[in-house]
Amino acid sequence: MLPEMLLSRSDLRAMIRVMRTLYRLQQRPAYRLQLAAELPEVARFDPGHASVMMGYDFHLTPEGPRLIEVNTNAGGALLACRAYHPTFPATSTERINRYQTRLLETFAREMHLFSGGRTTRPNQVIILDEEPEKQYLAEEMHVMRGLFNRWGVEAALADPSALDMGEEGVFFQGKTVDMIYNRHCDFYLDSPELAGLRAAYLAGRLCLTPNPRTYALLADKRRMTLWSDPARLADLGLTESERSTLQTAVPVSRLLAQMEPDSLWKERKRWVFKPVTAFGSRGVLLGDSISRQRFQGLNPDTTLVQQFIPPTAAANGRMKVDWRLFAYQEQLLGVAPRLYQGQVTNFRESGSGYAPVRLTQ
Repeated sequence: MLPEMLLSRSDLRAMIRVMRTLYRLQQRPAYRLQLAAELPEVARFDPGHASVMMGYDFHLTPEGPRLIEVNTNAGGALLACRAYHPTFPATSTERINRYQTRLLETFAREMHLFSGGRTTRPNQVIILDEEPEKQYLAEEMHVMRGLFNRWGVEAALADPSALDMGEEGVFFQGKTVDMIYNRHCDFYLDSPELAGLRAAYLAGRLCLTPNPRTYALLADKRRMTLWSDPARLADLGLTESERSTLQTAVPVSRLLAQMEPDSLWKERKRWVFKPVTAFGSRGVLLGDSISRQRFQGLNPDTTLVQQFIPPTAAANGRMKVDWRLFAYQEQLLGVAPRLYQGQVTNFRESGSGYAPVRLTQ
């Protein structure tokens, strides 16, 4: 087990406040109207429900938490249990069982909203990813399948190629799929392999969670340009407290196309460059290490330029730490510190992984 990480209650409250402020913001008609022209067609469709397994990632600073990004298919919610019981899922504890129950309740809520209150339990769930058995978090998907099975729900891991999909619905081995827990990272269902799923989703044939609309409103990195822009926030009907929450917590973020290249190059060490559709830190470039050639090759319309907020150093000085809130709607499900070197999602170095948390005053 990794050493306990300390988190002050005030920092935790601040992170929760950011998460809840953003959730309420994305529900506002003024926010959705301002974004309407920017959203792809699939994200304009409102399926009537939210998204499970939301992740809000923070770096801690002496001035408080800073939001680094939001994820709609955040991994680690179950594997983080090992911070408290290293043999999970072979054995568990009452605390972990309560946590798993809360996770299942979010899927029940999704089915309730999708079905208009007719049902709270799917009959057949597919955990969808590209070649799921080859994914780094395949083990977590298997744990989730077991959790569904114990809930009395048929569940399987599947690549899109294993499904029959179209406007009439989604089918797996001849059975109708009424829920997909989507771990696939084609967030807008643009790839040819997901064309059938896109058609079924837009026809309202199944509950797809997370879904493109939630991704577009909260997890598309371009949204951070709005959240860090006081002028745009002023037009959204937020309270002074809500505006202050976002202006304090969200680092300055702009599209490269909005910035003057020569000035940006001179100040590059203050910034980090992120592909707007990337996930798991893929393609992220720190300004202090980017070459002039690489800088000049960045796509101005798809590169987010964000104020660099360094992660906290762990007590041993060797590892870095960031913090992920797992949430559903406005509900906090859990908080997990992630210790790592290099790419956050790799966890391949000795001493990396999820650590237990102890709250302090």
